[in-house]
Amino acid sequence: MKTNYPNRKSIRLKGYDYSQPGRYFITLCTQNRECLFGDIQNGKLILNDAGEMVNHWYYELENKFPDIKCHAMVVMPNHFHCIIEIVGETGEHGGLGEHGGSPLRAVVQWFKTMTTNEYIRGVKNGKFPRFDRRVWQRNYWEHIVRNENEYMRISQYIIDNPRKWINDKLNNGDGNIVLENQSPYNEEPWMI
Repeated sequence: MKTNYPNRKSIRLKGYDYSQPGRYFITLCTQNRECLFGDIQNGKLILNDAGEMVNHWYYELENKFPDIKCHAMVVMPNHFHCIIEIVGETGEHGGLGEHGGSPLRAVVQWFKTMTTNEYIRGVKNGKFPRFDRRVWQRNYWEHIVRNENEYMRISQYIIDNPRKWINDKLNNGDGNIVLENQSPYNEEPWMI
């Protein structure tokens, strides 16, 4: 039986074990790029209560998954950037290709579930703005951080994100719409 559903292709690196020790740059976008988490005014990030809630759940990841470390992050009005490091059971990097800890997809799934559940409670209590069917887009974008230099450049990109919001590819205000299955970062300076 033929369906009319789109044939989604995986955006993950084929054959890569996303539970092995290493750093991963993650981007989650809100459904339809709705600005649910705050605003940017004069290059300054102003989180609303929903944005503060997302911030809170990011740092809860280390309590839920003791084998990860939370690095730089930013909650933007309609997306979220972070660097998550899987350190393995001992807190030290294992050998190359060695299975280490929690699968990245499980970490992201738990984060999206916790933030969505709390967001729904906030809407019911009149605390957060309503949303259209989902808080987050179905998937997420990740980049395997290859070395210390790249880690530093991505960290700086995260820190600078609010200041550069006017030109951000994820800022709907200027009509910069990126399809869910496309990488919005192919031309960023840290992608060298």
